[in-house]
Amino acid sequence: MFKPSSLAVAIIAVFGASQAHAEGYKLYEQSVSAMGNAYAGRGAEITDASLVYSNPAALSQLSKASLSTGLNLISAKTDYKNAKAQSAGGLSVVGRSEGENSLLEAVPFAFYADKLDDKLSYGVGFYVPFGLSSDYDNDWVGRYFADETAIQVIALQGSMAYQLNHNWSLGVGLSVNHIEGTLSKYKDHNGLCETGNRINALYQADVYNSAYCDSHYEVSGDDIAPGYSLGLHGKLTDNLAIALVYHSELRFRLTGDSVITNTPITGANVAGSPNYIVVAPQLPAIDKKTGKLAASTQLVERSQVPLTTPANLSLSLDHQFAPQWAWQASLSWTGWSAFEHIEITSIDAKPSLSLSTQQPTNLAKPGYIGYIPEYWHDTLSGALGLSYQYQPNLKLKTGLAYDENPISSSHKTARVPTADRTWLTIGANWQLAHNWSLDLAYGYMWMGQLSINEHEFNANDVQLYKSGVQVDYKNHAQVLGAQLNYLF
Repeated sequence: MFKPSSLAVAIIAVFGASQAHAEGYKLYEQSVSAMGNAYAGRGAEITDASLVYSNPAALSQLSKASLSTGLNLISAKTDYKNAKAQSAGGLSVVGRSEGENSLLEAVPFAFYADKLDDKLSYGVGFYVPFGLSSDYDNDWVGRYFADETAIQVIALQGSMAYQLNHNWSLGVGLSVNHIEGTLSKYKDHNGLCETGNRINALYQADVYNSAYCDSHYEVSGDDIAPGYSLGLHGKLTDNLAIALVYHSELRFRLTGDSVITNTPITGANVAGSPNYIVVAPQLPAIDKKTGKLAASTQLVERSQVPLTTPANLSLSLDHQFAPQWAWQASLSWTGWSAFEHIEITSIDAKPSLSLSTQQPTNLAKPGYIGYIPEYWHDTLSGALGLSYQYQPNLKLKTGLAYDENPISSSHKTARVPTADRTWLTIGANWQLAHNWSLDLAYGYMWMGQLSINEHEFNANDVQLYKSGVQVDYKNHAQVLGAQLNYLF
């Protein structure tokens, strides 16, 4: 049974639990100017064209046409140890019990904003709203639960702002989001690999086929979905700004191919064939050409994976409390409870994989190829920031953020081994010339050690077999961002 997770970026920027500044697989890396304050005050503080995404309403406060483009470099690392796993038959899986996943990737963004008249402003942009990526060593002990996870999302957005009066503005953004995903694992086949040469005793011949140990499952697909953002920006006083921003859910249905290699050919499937020797209906047949247990080189089936990414609501404040000093604060809610499970189902007129996986002893639902219960819960995250105008052309920033983990202990997986996260960031804005400025920021993430105890389930949430994986994880990540701004 396939063990998928969720979504991500054409230029992937995260992996496993070591996402950049993120909760679940949601990314915040669309603005280096906001990153300097750990994204506190985002959408309330008037900065640059990255407000196209951060808060469409705040575009009305930009004085000139502006362009902002930037890049985040993310270095992330997950260490795992004390890993052990059991096959479907309850046998111990042999493999690597400790190691690390590491990643160094780049995430770009670009935004442009301008005014149509005194009341209307607009902007367009490219950014990455969600991301997840991981890739274990092929010989790691948990390979029957997770191998590669590479899910990708890119967004193009247009935004409009309307200035109601001197203090208040409303905004709306419409986005087109493209998702790609590839998820893989090695296939257990009821412990045939772990049984090894001992199966020869059952057949009373040297029939063991080592290809079963290289049976690999992969599903890939893509889709396009619309989304929208709503924003409010206001000045409570001359020195205190407030922002309320809502980003909608994105409803995807990824379609593509499920591919599995080196699967056993059981006696029930080749009964009466002159090319095989059938010992029992439920056991692998013997291939007369090789004298070994029969295997199908590759099976392919068209499949689909529905996925809904969460809505997000953020409240932010930006307060200039002294001529050179300002503080920022943000509180965000993310609707992760929309992510209940992953279902991989067949859309093939001539099914192959699902003929087996849909059986009552497996996933127990017609057309099902893979299933994993997620049942994430809604989360809150908060951030505080501080800015100091050190010189007329240099502003210094820092911030602290806390992201709540949306995954309960009973549903933590090897694909997303995550816990609550704390972020510390520093940043600066330099006015390089009359029309040019540069933002730089650095962030470091702490996450406590966590453990997982993952099992397989059928599509009715009933635990399957005796298979399992238990692992201890420790994660950390660093992000370095640069953003160039130009006023026309």
